[in-house]
Amino acid sequence: MSQLESIIVSAAQMGQIEKQIFKAGMPVAALMEKAATLCASKIISLYPLSSINSVGILVGPGHNGGDALVIARELFLAGYEIKVYRPLSKAKDLTSKHADYAASLGIKFYQDIEALLSCDLIIDGLFGFGLTRSLPENIVEDLNKLNKQPQPVVSIDLPSGIHTDTAEVLGGAIRATHTLCLGLWKKAFFQDAALEYIGQPHRIDFGILPHHVWSVLTQPAPIRQITPSLVRQFLPLSRSQVTYKYKQGHLLLICGSRRYSGGAILTALGARASGVGMLSVAVPESLKPLLVSHLPEALIIGCPENREGAIASVPTALDNYDVIACGPGMTMDAEATLQKVLQVECPLILDADGLNLLAQQETIPTLKQRTATTILTPHAGEFKRLFPDLDLDRDRLNAVQIVAKQSHAIVLLKGAKTAIASPEGLMWLIPQSTPALARGGSGDVLTGLIGGLMAQTIKDERALVNDTVATAAWWHARAGIIAAEKRTELGVDAYTLTNYLVAAVKEV
Repeated sequence: MSQLESIIVSAAQMGQIEKQIFKAGMPVAALMEKAATLCASKIISLYPLSSINSVGILVGPGHNGGDALVIARELFLAGYEIKVYRPLSKAKDLTSKHADYAASLGIKFYQDIEALLSCDLIIDGLFGFGLTRSLPENIVEDLNKLNKQPQPVVSIDLPSGIHTDTAEVLGGAIRATHTLCLGLWKKAFFQDAALEYIGQPHRIDFGILPHHVWSVLTQPAPIRQITPSLVRQFLPLSRSQVTYKYKQGHLLLICGSRRYSGGAILTALGARASGVGMLSVAVPESLKPLLVSHLPEALIIGCPENREGAIASVPTALDNYDVIACGPGMTMDAEATLQKVLQVECPLILDADGLNLLAQQETIPTLKQRTATTILTPHAGEFKRLFPDLDLDRDRLNAVQIVAKQSHAIVLLKGAKTAIASPEGLMWLIPQSTPALARGGSGDVLTGLIGGLMAQTIKDERALVNDTVATAAWWHARAGIIAAEKRTELGVDAYTLTNYLVAAVKEV
């Protein structure tokens, strides 16, 4: 796998990288020819001539339109029937030349989208990366007509109408079946707002050299997706022959209540799957027998509970643990417990009610008082309660980066493309997940998994906490994908998910 596969760039960064390539002597026309020819080959592999005949190609005025015209030429020469929709006649010089040559081959051009509605396949080359203005109304109307049609759509670089960085829909956008991302992954591919438009993403590697990338980006790249090869580096897959349980980490979970006993069990099962050496679980006294029956190997600590059945106090020395995770199932009646936990000098993971209780305070000033590492794991609703001044819906990647820097915490924002941001400005993104994880309790499993991995790696000076958190998130998502493949998306409850965690790590 290319070392550039994990890198994610903004529109401005991609533009700067292309300038470096052109400055080194690569002609614009040559780069367009190479990228578009690779796209044509990919399209032919996806939709061979044996399965379709006619192809409608949407051509815009910029270089994305030039790419589309090279693709039109290549598909025409391969035997496909080609129709070109070109609503804007004014175009960049190189695009115009490709249009002239395509017309000389006998390819028909149209300004009315109706001529393409009967085609078997649509190639979208209207607008690529860098679009910031809303599309003209007539083009939006035409895209809406296409979106109502059943034929598949392949977009070049990005679906037309999608903002490269924020994934905002600029007046309207085409819904692609496949999107061929040119060169490096763009931020929009990891914004939840774009997922219904992008379809199946594919990266077209047209030969960008690493030194051109590093002339623009710092190393490591500020935004990356975590890949299986990176997971192999970060997972503690081997152990010394002479190790022992406490050397493999001691994790304390503080969770559960009389009302929500399942949260404690699921969090602990996630931690168990991590391979952590010693697991302690603090729960209300009334839950102790239940936890013992599910986790006989763990040390279950029964805590005094208040009238509501929540933990009233934690009767244990909190400085005896490598990592503490707090929150799942704890309820809002455990405020005193959170206040004590915030004072610990070891890494602390806050989830669920730990986050909801934190949101009742001044979130950022409270977190900045901590001297040890803090990890927050909110879903979108919890994030908005914690940081109500930020517009999460407009640009979730930027929002999570801002709060990580302001709060000095590592922030894991759950979603279809989970994002993990560090205070230093680095971000990991999880490239694949499954709607099967949209079930109560799956986040509890993730909290336990993060805590267990952290406890094992926290004393390793080579291990970075944000790498470990991202590894746990990838592991959790991969287990969900495997479980959904085996049991369907509807068949993956949180308990079932825990049974696939080992299968997921075996793949690495």
